[in-house]
Amino acid sequence: MTKELEIEFKNMLTKEEYNLLLAELQEVPISQTNHYFDTPDYQLRDQKAALRLRSIGNRFECTLKTPAASGNYETTDVLSEEQASAILDHKQFDTPEVAAELERLGVSRSDLSLIGSLTTHRVEVEYKGGLLVLDHSEYLGLEDYELEYEVTDEAAGKHSFMALLEEKQIPVRPSDKKIARFMQAASKR
Repeated sequence: MTKELEIEFKNMLTKEEYNLLLAELQEVPISQTNHYFDTPDYQLRDQKAALRLRSIGNRFECTLKTPAASGNYETTDVLSEEQASAILDHKQFDTPEVAAELERLGVSRSDLSLIGSLTTHRVEVEYKGGLLVLDHSEYLGLEDYELEYEVTDEAAGKHSFMALLEEKQIPVRPSDKKIARFMQAASKR
């Protein structure tokens, strides 16, 4: 289990901007799928929290994101394939650390259900003391492109990120979290 503070800056990209950055980075994207969970009455969303089970190849983790004064706290349990399958099959939600945080939020694991999945093709590179992330996401018949910058120092990170956008001549386009974009698309169906 890990619990860490996540500070990130995000910006939506056009497909063309994404392709230019991808060509510059000269990295092959790795695909991952996020399976999002909430209660039928959206108790997590209403507390500005998000719960996902992520699969990358044969690696699985369950992460609960909760709001912090700056960024989000992420509580993560690494899972076996059997644990991940049990969660996706609605049999057992075996995530000790995430379960403790859910309890703290007053959300019962038995009330959770899968609300949908989103696949991201991701490139990650070290950049000026942080992690630069280039994402192409597919969900509900939609595609979008995003640049993220994960840092430990908010002020320095913001400066570096804004300078990168300016250098690449990419306009500032605010980006909601993936789960928020997914939920917005789902509500229009």
